[in-house]
Amino acid sequence: MSRLAAALTWLAFPVYAWQGLGVRRRTARMLPAEGPVMHALAGAEPMLALLVLGDSSAASVGIDRTEEGLASHLAQLLNERTGRAVRWRAAGFNSATSGQIRDFVLPNLAPEPWTHIVLAIGTNDTKNFHSAPRFKKDFGGLLYALRAKWPEARLVWSPVLEFTRAPAMPGLLGKILEVRAQEMNRMGARLCNERGAVPVPRLPITDPQAGFSDDGFHASAAGYRAWAEHLAPLVLGDGF
Repeated sequence: MSRLAAALTWLAFPVYAWQGLGVRRRTARMLPAEGPVMHALAGAEPMLALLVLGDSSAASVGIDRTEEGLASHLAQLLNERTGRAVRWRAAGFNSATSGQIRDFVLPNLAPEPWTHIVLAIGTNDTKNFHSAPRFKKDFGGLLYALRAKWPEARLVWSPVLEFTRAPAMPGLLGKILEVRAQEMNRMGARLCNERGAVPVPRLPITDPQAGFSDDGFHASAAGYRAWAEHLAPLVLGDGF
């Protein structure tokens, strides 16, 4: 049913285009947060090495400082819960899609020994109206490439947000994109299970006003903290 519903959203493409242009005109384009994108926290050995890779959410767009972003919060939680030293890097890129991360970012990342990799990607694939077959090729290829480069890392994917909960989304546009997001998440979870990654359940958005930044689309500092708390147990897995 979700596949049929996603296909039917093409009939609503004129609405998507019109309302999407309106959102773009009204919403100021936010830059990545300032601050460190690599850092280390002291603790016991062996050290955990965390890479957070993806789109603007990995770049901490929506807040002022990276110290309040997803990668920093997640590293702090891993450090607190395990007592282990944590070295982290945030490799996030505004408006990036799965195919762009696969083709332009991943080949330029040094093969450092990351033990844990968090993928925050798929929102722009959905927002840009990429088809499910295209997402299968792009996201599936990204998973293959990550597995080839870091075969022993624990690879975790955080799926596409719930568009209807984002304050910036007009009602109808949010519903159209939400149908497509559900199809992307279904496909993404299947690919993760097939290709050695862990698909995380969606982050529950209980308070949109607190969880989103001023642009009504990216996370606030509180939103990034809640996101990190949601991810931490699944990033650590059963070994901790």
